[in-house]
Amino acid sequence: MTDSLTQPVLTAVPSLEDMMDARERVSRIVDPTPMETSRFLSTELGAPVFLKCENLQRTGSYKIRGAYNRLSRLTDEEQARGVVAASAGNHAQGVAFAARELGIAATIFMPLGVPLPKLQATKQYGADVVLRGHSVEEALRAAAEFSEKTGAVFIPPFDHPDVVLGQSTLGLEILDQVPDLETVIVPIGGGGLISGVASALKRRAELEGRTIRVIGVQAANAAAYPPSLAAGEPTQIVTSPTMADGITVAKPGILNFAIVKELVDEVVTVSEADMAKGLLVLLERAKQVVEPAGAVGVAAILSGQIVATGPTVVILSGGNIDPLLMLKLINYGLAASDRYLKMRIMLPDRPGQLARISELLAEANANVLEVLHTRHGKGLQISEVELELSVETRGPEHRQQVLDMLHDAGFDPRISDD
Repeated sequence: MTDSLTQPVLTAVPSLEDMMDARERVSRIVDPTPMETSRFLSTELGAPVFLKCENLQRTGSYKIRGAYNRLSRLTDEEQARGVVAASAGNHAQGVAFAARELGIAATIFMPLGVPLPKLQATKQYGADVVLRGHSVEEALRAAAEFSEKTGAVFIPPFDHPDVVLGQSTLGLEILDQVPDLETVIVPIGGGGLISGVASALKRRAELEGRTIRVIGVQAANAAAYPPSLAAGEPTQIVTSPTMADGITVAKPGILNFAIVKELVDEVVTVSEADMAKGLLVLLERAKQVVEPAGAVGVAAILSGQIVATGPTVVILSGGNIDPLLMLKLINYGLAASDRYLKMRIMLPDRPGQLARISELLAEANANVLEVLHTRHGKGLQISEVELELSVETRGPEHRQQVLDMLHDAGFDPRISDD
């Protein structure tokens, strides 16, 4: 087979001419997405912050750009063979949509347990979906085997020059909307998005005789780029569970790594709590529904890892989030922002104790969300009961005020993390 999973044809930064050609192709189906100003994040950063809303793109993410550019450059013979891809969701939807628009048969391998909205959308775009394995890596191996067996053209999620060129169109679009851009913050998984965006920004900046900083952000539990950059070559890591399934990649792409190494100024990582806070801020302050992978740039600003002085663009790379996951993440984000307090209090087993706790919480203006009163907890004396409370607070100061008030009244609240 000539279609390779790991051997891209191009090994250098693409030319501006090639990127402009890709933009013409991609514009046939891709809509320019909004660029929104964020006053809240501007205050946090101390510089103007703009949100590039690729979460509002067709198929819900930027992935349609690279997928369509790659498929549109296939020969008639390759199109007749059909295409195959593997993805946890966004690349799957991009390939399925692009294939439908171009009249190409598509088979998509997705891991078991993939978020239901992504699975349903991929099917609705007309692809034949096969669930295989428990990780994207297993799905990728299955897709490679399918390609070898059937002759279908494998469409890689990031490690191919046509995919990089497709993603570079986002960089060109950003410059149209924020011409005086000084810094862009980009989510990183395998590196397709940041290598394309960095190529466009750096090529244009060079022509204009100025500097544009490109900062990449990874989930700390799936951060392959920092050790790879330290080693000077793509390095395989063992990922840990992360809510950011869209950027969970164990090894950078070969082509992508070469471009990132040359053009990207800095790569930082964010924790699960940072991402949850970022999602919450986007919901409350920007009114944007974004998946965890798409919120890492905002998370990096909130966690103080970004230093910028001029106009800064944060790419919200995708918005395909399962509503059930969103519900969990909102609660997680509230807890991470000290706006949700779960505690256990041991009480004497006599009348009036629950009422007294309720009075104290009312005096502190803390909203009680849930109460569990039990006599059967571990370590309880026969004369004790355990009260488990979930309380809504307004932030760190209010949270501490609630705890202090309970302590002053003679109670011993124990904060619960579960």
